[in-house]
Amino acid sequence: MSESFLYEQIAESIRQDIINGNLNPGDRLPSLREMTSRWNCTIGTVQRAYRELTQQGLITSRTGQGTKVVEKLPAQLETPLRRAALIHRAETFLLEVLTAGYSPPEVENAIRQALDRWRTLEHEEFPAPPQIARFAGSHDIFMTWLAGNFSDIFPGYALQLQFSGSLGGLIALAEGRAEIAGSHLWDKQSDSYNLPFIRRLLPGQKIAVLTLAHRRLGLILPKDNPQQIKGLPDLGREGIRFGNRQTGSGSRVWLDANLERAGLVPDHIRGYDSEMLTHLEVALAVAENKIDIGLGLEAAAHNYGLGFIPLTLEQYDLVIPAKIADTSPVNEMMGWFASSKAKKEIAKFPGYETHNTGKVVQIE
Repeated sequence: MSESFLYEQIAESIRQDIINGNLNPGDRLPSLREMTSRWNCTIGTVQRAYRELTQQGLITSRTGQGTKVVEKLPAQLETPLRRAALIHRAETFLLEVLTAGYSPPEVENAIRQALDRWRTLEHEEFPAPPQIARFAGSHDIFMTWLAGNFSDIFPGYALQLQFSGSLGGLIALAEGRAEIAGSHLWDKQSDSYNLPFIRRLLPGQKIAVLTLAHRRLGLILPKDNPQQIKGLPDLGREGIRFGNRQTGSGSRVWLDANLERAGLVPDHIRGYDSEMLTHLEVALAVAENKIDIGLGLEAAAHNYGLGFIPLTLEQYDLVIPAKIADTSPVNEMMGWFASSKAKKEIAKFPGYETHNTGKVVQIE
């Protein structure tokens, strides 16, 4: 092998070690003598490889201190290197879990749920760098999909999710901590969704309310329904373990109103106080036999091959201040929801109906 070609191989080998995390910022590289022995080449070849990496901004050499990986990668290299390193770590994780017998769909579901769980945690206020739209609000399985595909649909933009419940989303909007809120709050007095709450929490503001979809909400239970559950009244049966949603979520608001209507006392429901932060978390608890029944979306039940008893068809809206609705990428996103392509993607999720998807109501 020619010396001129070999130096490129040496440089690329070290570059890959940096990408894969085998060499971290500040780590010392082998000496010239060690490298010549390892690669069976001349010192000049190693020196040329090190010069190449120095010109790329990946390593630095100082007399008496040897050659080290730089403490801070150049801006033009940091993003691709970080992305490559993340892919490498993901592939290592996939190899481990696939070897352990898990299927790709199982792994994908687990990662999706872990991300959704992370998004429900309390975060400090995060800044909104250019080209990032911040979403806060009720957990939605399609919004998780959209965030993962946002940059493909709207090149150059990203969607940042924080699941904090419907009320939490509207509050984040009022406080300027988000540009988009996801809400499905049912008002029993008007038998309508979201608008009464928006008017109370965002008074005097011009708001665009875009319907994402209507979603089937109901009881998630084992597929064979061993307890012979038929509906809400069964939540009060002795021995039934129930999994609830958190206070402030749209599902919890709907449940509390309908428990009262049915004359059911929360204190008589075992597990009423066990709050779960996402629909997928409820479904997982049923799948793992931690609870007998939970309140959640049909799509979440389908994700785990569980049974489902529909209770209502709820309206899930995206709430957007008018001044935000005219900016990119939000304006582009609103137009996309009105397209047949968006409706086709949403309809892939069980229990999602798209007859009003893309419809916008303006609140003055």
